[in-house]
Amino acid sequence: MPYNLDDKTVLVTGGTGSFGQKFVETVLRRHRPRKLIIFSRDELKQYEMSQTYNPATYPAVRYFLGDVRDRNRLFRAFDGVDVVIHAAALKQVPAAEYNPGEAIQTNILGAANIIDAAIEKKVEKVMALSTDKAVNPVNLYGATKLCSDKLFVAANNYAGSHPTRFSLVRYGNVIGSRGSVVPFFQQRRKTGVLPITDERMTRFFITLDQAVALVLRGLDIMVGREIFVPKIPSMGLLDLARAIAPDCRHEIVGIRPGEKMHEVLLTEDDARHTFEYPDYFKIVPEDGFAAEKAAAIAQGGKPCPEGFAFTSDRNPDRLSAEALRKLLTGG
Repeated sequence: MPYNLDDKTVLVTGGTGSFGQKFVETVLRRHRPRKLIIFSRDELKQYEMSQTYNPATYPAVRYFLGDVRDRNRLFRAFDGVDVVIHAAALKQVPAAEYNPGEAIQTNILGAANIIDAAIEKKVEKVMALSTDKAVNPVNLYGATKLCSDKLFVAANNYAGSHPTRFSLVRYGNVIGSRGSVVPFFQQRRKTGVLPITDERMTRFFITLDQAVALVLRGLDIMVGREIFVPKIPSMGLLDLARAIAPDCRHEIVGIRPGEKMHEVLLTEDDARHTFEYPDYFKIVPEDGFAAEKAAAIAQGGKPCPEGFAFTSDRNPDRLSAEALRKLLTGG
């Protein structure tokens, strides 16, 4: 069940992004938080968001300008906060490759700042957003997110007597999010030609509603140190193009630097310390696997079998063209 945020003070880093806006919408519709703080560095996006969620109509909403790189600003923002959702990141793969120092500053050092501020201010729970790009990374963005994931898992060890607990959710491409392939294909449809990197390429897909639901559920069941991975469908890039623009011809442009042919959410190495549940996987640190085994089984989980991996090409759950169209239209 989703975590009850009634009377909680909740802060969302990257709160003006695609996930942040959907999270805010969902929380305001289903819960009665004491405060809901949108923390981001873009004043224009905050202004635009405030036209929909203005403090006069939504008195719990607060807008807090700041950057996760700014440690002092985070310490100020986290004062009195119960729950932090960390969604801020530099995530465009080509931009990260061209500006590696910037990606490191935000995605790695920013994560370290989040951890320090959360522990010092006695935040109850921190849920960070990960990505399939962090698994066996082949680009800088993925590498920075892998480092970030490791920081959040390890943070539980040095929280000491402080009550703060840290967990993560990891998922694939978000349908319709800014900069993703779906709106790109929709935009290019009017040209009559869609560029396809490789006809064999596959990807995991999740909706924004599903991503938010995963975070809220994770907040409810987390004890700290877990990475929650949802069981989500895959789709071939060629099938995706045909579903969005069946009347377009395709131009094969070749795989780009930093891209994978298929995405991975769970490796064989991860699987050795992962529990499977009906609709998600829970990765735990190797040193805690044996200790958690009995409790996980009692809760309906089971250890993943030897040699198991959750990859977009071998995923039995395939997203059909019809199902995709329904997701895009809200049907």
